[in-house]
Amino acid sequence: MEFKNEHEFEENQPHSSEKSENTQAEEQFINFSHTKENNSQAVDATFTVESNDYDNRERQEESTESKISMEDSIPPVIEQRSSTKENKKRNVKGFASTLAAGVIGSVLTLAILPYTDYINDHFPKVENQESVSTQQGTQAKPVVAQPTAASSNSIADTVEKISKTIVGIVNFQQQQNNFYGDPNSSQSVESGSGSGVIFQKNNTTAYIVTNNHVVEGASKLEVSLFDGEKATAEVVGTDALTDLAVLKIDAKYVTATADFGDSSTLRPGDQVYAIGNPLGLDLSRTVTQGIVSATNRSIAISTSAGNWDTNVIQTDAAINPGNSGGALINPQGQVIGINSLKISESGVEGLGFAIPSNDLIPIVNQLIKNGKIDRPYLGVGLEDLDQVPQMYWQNLPNNRKGVLVMTIDPNSAAAKAGFQPKDVIVSMNGTEIANSSELRKYLYSKVKTGDNIKFGVYRDGKKITLTAKITNNSGA
Repeated sequence: MEFKNEHEFEENQPHSSEKSENTQAEEQFINFSHTKENNSQAVDATFTVESNDYDNRERQEESTESKISMEDSIPPVIEQRSSTKENKKRNVKGFASTLAAGVIGSVLTLAILPYTDYINDHFPKVENQESVSTQQGTQAKPVVAQPTAASSNSIADTVEKISKTIVGIVNFQQQQNNFYGDPNSSQSVESGSGSGVIFQKNNTTAYIVTNNHVVEGASKLEVSLFDGEKATAEVVGTDALTDLAVLKIDAKYVTATADFGDSSTLRPGDQVYAIGNPLGLDLSRTVTQGIVSATNRSIAISTSAGNWDTNVIQTDAAINPGNSGGALINPQGQVIGINSLKISESGVEGLGFAIPSNDLIPIVNQLIKNGKIDRPYLGVGLEDLDQVPQMYWQNLPNNRKGVLVMTIDPNSAAAKAGFQPKDVIVSMNGTEIANSSELRKYLYSKVKTGDNIKFGVYRDGKKITLTAKITNNSGA
């Protein structure tokens, strides 16, 4: 069935005034039936029009009958009237039949149509149009700021929670006091401060991780907690080479502990937050925001145990003096690094570094267990060649790199192997060694306690081989 537009329906309507009433009535009935077949929505309108026309014709015909009876009209007119009545009866019967058929058709259409695709095919946008119409009839409401709702995913909530685990650490050292002329008198004075993170607690003890350089040389360590409480801390163990230390305080001061995250999942661009006490306790628990600038950076640092290439996370989060030992956290509030150092040269900004959590966890566990790090121990004091006057190694071949032996522990593996001061180590088990950092890297990553290592050594301009059985004492 095809729909026609309104103009097509209008073109089929009669417009001549010369047509008889019977002809108009018949055409109207025909149009009613045709319209009913094509558009069920037009039933009521057509039915009303036809009913009014029928009543008008009935009154007009009654008026005509009255005139004929009064004027005694001629028979041909009576025959015409009789014919008109017969036509009227037939039209009434046709109208009733058409009306009944239309009503039955409408009922069938309304009953069947919802179970077909007819509406969807011909009126696919009815619901959308109604929705648009409703929206257009509603005025837009003024936009207002909503109150900030507390959320477990809020970085403010995360920082508030983790801040309770961040402490300030004050390093007190003994200083000689010769004011009264007594060389034996001394007093404990504050020599520096840093930060720390409470990461574990049991019934009696809470443990804090920080940098070794924060606590090194201290005669007393004072910890300041988030609520203003102060407690004296005790050193559990330190490792100068990795610049890590573990302290402990009474558990009664601690209400929260931090969790470590997996630093191996970090990628450049990840959001991170640094929390610590820059420039002292007056700015305690300062939070700075940044991103991971790079992972697995190797930074050469000088420690009290010697030079070391430290694996670090690079970040542009602001790290300042006093932040050392503080936490570098991810948006979930997990500690993924311990802030340790920054490059503070003129014109340099946003270059901070943190020890990755995956690197510090084994160190922390071993410090708690043993109080020290058991590493393979050679027992020599080393110095890079470029840091020593050439007169001490002038017999070395041109452009030869290596590390100079300065001192020897008399009870060490080096002493037993026959090392002497001024020996220049150039290789270990065939691997060339260019400086002290490379020697320590090889010793701590490739060698196990009890291994026999062959050292290539230059002595008085001649190359010799020395074999040392490595022990497990701390040091290098």
